[in-house]
Amino acid sequence: MSHNHSTDIVIIGGGVIGLSVARALALRGARDICLVEKEDLATEASSAAAGMLAPQVEANTNDAFFKLACRSRDTYVDFAARLLEETDVNVELDTTGTLYIALTEADAADCENRFSWQASAGLDVEKLTANEVLRREPSINPLLKMALFFPRDIQVENRRLVFALANSVNRLGVQILSHTSSHEIRAHKNKTVGVETARGFISCNTVVIAAGCWSGSIRISGEHNWISPIMEPVRGQMVCLTAKPKLTRHVVYSHRGYIVPRQDGRLLAGSTSEPNTFVKQTTAAGVASILGNAREISPRIAPLPIVDMWAGLRPKARDGLPVLGPCDEIAGLHYATGHYRNGILLAPVTGELIAEAILEPAPPLSKTSGVLAPFSPNRFSQTVR
Repeated sequence: MSHNHSTDIVIIGGGVIGLSVARALALRGARDICLVEKEDLATEASSAAAGMLAPQVEANTNDAFFKLACRSRDTYVDFAARLLEETDVNVELDTTGTLYIALTEADAADCENRFSWQASAGLDVEKLTANEVLRREPSINPLLKMALFFPRDIQVENRRLVFALANSVNRLGVQILSHTSSHEIRAHKNKTVGVETARGFISCNTVVIAAGCWSGSIRISGEHNWISPIMEPVRGQMVCLTAKPKLTRHVVYSHRGYIVPRQDGRLLAGSTSEPNTFVKQTTAAGVASILGNAREISPRIAPLPIVDMWAGLRPKARDGLPVLGPCDEIAGLHYATGHYRNGILLAPVTGELIAEAILEPAPPLSKTSGVLAPFSPNRFSQTVR
């Protein structure tokens, strides 16, 4: 495309979220979808992630976000199977489970609290002694105090996942414009009318902003008072080692870091959380911190060769929650962004909820509206009156 044209739906952003939304829309019957990505598909946070699908490991309360995360995690077996059927791409979903180890007395106290509320809520969680952990994973630090085992917290190979999603949307007929910047969303009389891109104007009545850290910087022109929620970039660095044979079977998480074994013998170690920077690079301090935390989990990591390292930028909204759903101020404008550290985890449920909100708009008391309500872009009260 090198001139103005029309479509029904434009999705701005070609990461795991934009691709999931495009696929969900196409599978529900939408046939005129254009996905616009400023670089190659899935080259930002989606490819930099570790692929952990582990809401229970980090949860402190049984709140709306936790329920959303568990709902998405629990769809992954079917999600992966359907992608395999659609594309012949195996996303390497590993259902071995996740160990959360306590290496200090303070860590153990935190684990006890987490076990208490999750067990009381009827969630799948098992408390293990140090000896029980070492029988399962002999390479773990023998000085650990205890651990929790989360059998339903699993992992996926995120780079294979986005490759499968890209293949799926291509086969479903989604038009993909890569290396194409989106300069401005145009609105007229509080209705979306199109997107100005580097290749020309795309007329449409629905736009989904799924541009990660860059979501808040996309201009929205027209007669309205809406201001997009700001997305703060939070850099996360990763280190990739080789462990053949595998060092661990499980994802192993501590209070300070994690290690993720891949099927091909790679071992990912992460991560850092560095706010307010768009500089996507690794640093000596960041890598040293990651490796120190990884060695704390397993001293046997020390001699492993480093084969790669990288950084990604996570999109974080002001309150740390995702930004999902329609904008009240401008008809046809939807958000699917701000997933912070949970983009891979939340991709399936985000795709389904946004597709339903667009294609089957319902009254405020509907099931979908209720699920989306805590994450609505309107919660920030950023309209100027």
